[in-house]
Amino acid sequence: MSAALASRPAEPRADNASRRGNRIALRCKHLVWSALTLALISVGVNASAADDASVPSLAGKRIAISMTGTSHYFDIKAFQAQVDEVKRLGGTPITLDAGRNDKNLVTQLQTVVTQKPDAVIQTLGTLSVIDPWLKRISKAGIPLFTIDAPSQYSLNNTTSDNIATGKALADQLIADSGGKGNILVFNGFYGVPVCAIRYDQLKLALKDHPELKIIQPELRDVIPNTVQDAYSQISALLNKYPKGSVTAIWSAWDIPQLGASKALVDAGRSEIKTYGVDGTPEVLDLLKRDHSPIGAVVAQQPALIGKTAVQNVARYLAGQHDLAKETQVPTLLTTAANVQQVQQLRGDQ
Repeated sequence: MSAALASRPAEPRADNASRRGNRIALRCKHLVWSALTLALISVGVNASAADDASVPSLAGKRIAISMTGTSHYFDIKAFQAQVDEVKRLGGTPITLDAGRNDKNLVTQLQTVVTQKPDAVIQTLGTLSVIDPWLKRISKAGIPLFTIDAPSQYSLNNTTSDNIATGKALADQLIADSGGKGNILVFNGFYGVPVCAIRYDQLKLALKDHPELKIIQPELRDVIPNTVQDAYSQISALLNKYPKGSVTAIWSAWDIPQLGASKALVDAGRSEIKTYGVDGTPEVLDLLKRDHSPIGAVVAQQPALIGKTAVQNVARYLAGQHDLAKETQVPTLLTTAANVQQVQQLRGDQ
């Protein structure tokens, strides 16, 4: 018995050394990724500025800008950038806002066909809901473009690289947790392609880390009242799960992340970190606070996405029909270490 006891400490030391090595490797990987994405975002901004002068005119063209909604940071920035770029190029924007209501969006897309614009840009939407109506727009001979909606009927979809985005966010969560613990996951909008891609990347990354598990059942984020609903759900669960039982909270976008983070602040549960995508200013501001519950957020460039979509429309209408099926705009993994730089790059400061 004493011999057995004497032999046991050697195994934990080996395990600890291995875990330390894994954590170091994960953090090194994160540092490399951060450096690469900083370079990518800078190149994306500079390249866009250089290309502005070469974009064809939209003079005399009517461009329908169909928005699923304009209530969130991403929506507002992408919408305003589209309107501004259409006007800068001499065109006339036709703006439509469905208020994040599927019935309104279907009616809106039906209306677009009757208005017969020179092109349509659809931003976001659940693909199973909007695709039949996007098909009608395409069959009507109206050039169709999308943002964050990879429809088969779209000539070009402008979006972030959501595979890289989802992977970067998952890798950061794994690095911060040391590959162990339990995760609360918001998974309410899997029908939205970009959310599905990010979620799938999380699940794929977790296959290599069996000690890091998603708590079942998964949570459902809602629209509207996303922040309040996430706050309420997490507040209730914090009473169920004591300190040490939850490591992280993940969401495909950062509005539920914001509600969850506020619940953690109010409950004094600083041991749990949250993770999401978009880079909403309120989330970035919270990330800068001492003892912030936010582990990371992948910041998108919605203004550049909106502007790029309009420029693709202009090129197509000018006869440049060799556009790629998808145009990807760089994103940036944002932590407390680089949040101010991200805000400066996006013009948030």
